[in-house]
Amino acid sequence: MVSIKDIAKKAGVSISTVSYALNGSPKVTEETSAKILAIAKELNYIPNAAARTLRERKTKIIGAFLTDYSGPFFGQLLQGMRETLNNKGYDLIVCTGKESHRFLPEGIIDGAIVLDATFPDEELISYANRGHKLIVLDREIDHPNIDRVLLDNQMGAELAVEFLIGKGHENIVVVTGPAGSYDSDQRLEAVKKLMETHPSISLSVIHGDFDKASGERTAEQIIQTYTKPVAVFCFNDEMAIGMYNYIETTDYVVGKDIHIIGFDNIEVAHYVRPRLSTIHYSKQDWGAKAAEKLIRLIGNEKYEIQKVNVELLEGDSVGKVD
Repeated sequence: MVSIKDIAKKAGVSISTVSYALNGSPKVTEETSAKILAIAKELNYIPNAAARTLRERKTKIIGAFLTDYSGPFFGQLLQGMRETLNNKGYDLIVCTGKESHRFLPEGIIDGAIVLDATFPDEELISYANRGHKLIVLDREIDHPNIDRVLLDNQMGAELAVEFLIGKGHENIVVVTGPAGSYDSDQRLEAVKKLMETHPSISLSVIHGDFDKASGERTAEQIIQTYTKPVAVFCFNDEMAIGMYNYIETTDYVVGKDIHIIGFDNIEVAHYVRPRLSTIHYSKQDWGAKAAEKLIRLIGNEKYEIQKVNVELLEGDSVGKVD
């Protein structure tokens, strides 16, 4: 590999002069700089990124730590992050698994956005104690180097359940996400609190896993004990789509026998029939806000962002009951 020492030898100048020229320093005359740059091009010189990082103490790379990155949810979230970071001169890498956690202490990335329930709070705090800047999307941690951009889960859950109640439903089932999910826990807490004001309504909780398979299992379980119309609040759309898949194999009808509302408004929810009722928010905006807040945190700037707003999208998957 060609080094600046090779360029210096061919140009007949010192290594420091080559370094100045490659970095655009005014300490080198235009004539000398042009000569050095021409030789560097001729020798196909490639700058040592690791050495530059050590000098500048920054890589201009941000890591997004996710439990998974497949499916429409993560695609839109990452798009919002990437566009905002690119506009600010940063690049984005997606990280999954414990081995990627070393990117922070090894200085491979300048900061991180975390949406990964398997990433322990204690480990995040240990990195923050060393000065690393972090944005979390799935928990609340009080630390000067950690900030958060969270969904308004309470509002979303209240909108969903009040919508079902407003349609006359008195038999409600909620399908949660996996154990330890901040968003799922927040939604369940909001549902239970709201139901305290509606003691005549039956509430059942089925534990899911934020995937289609758990939605299919839920539909099967409900049908096995079905006696009257039931309303189901799935804590994400993928589980709701799983319910659709199973119900299609039976004589039961969505919106008539089993009424379903989801959460996330993923793209496929636009195409299922009957149209899925769901809680909408902009995944792209969430990612963009997280990226913007991290850049401000890295720059030690104050930047207040409220929770990501949610709204109810009504579909025909929930009908009235008499």
